[in-house]
Amino acid sequence: MKHTDFFPKVLQVVPGDDYKVYAYMNDGSVRFYDPKPLIKKGTVFEPLLNEQIFVSALTILNDTVAWDIKGDRDPCECIDVDPFTVFSSPVATDPLELIAV
Repeated sequence: MKHTDFFPKVLQVVPGDDYKVYAYMNDGSVRFYDPKPLIKKGTVFEPLLNEQIFVSALTILNDTVAWDIKGDRDPCECIDVDPFTVFSSPVATDPLELIAV
């Protein structure tokens, strides 16, 4: 498969500490995505300043990391991150493997 033919998709998300996200990608990698620089007052990400909302609304919509703020699973009404941005994040050790040990 050519790199130009690859479109990254997020298959699973797990919240990490300090507003970080572990994203399980369709190439088998786990990426450690840090959206914290985006979470500011006056931006679309402002609701995520509440850590409880950050964790409880975290999901996958549009094949990427997303937050379903309204809780209606409407992909047009979510806050989501470009999957290429998530895919360009550092590769991480699977946090779920660490729990199983």
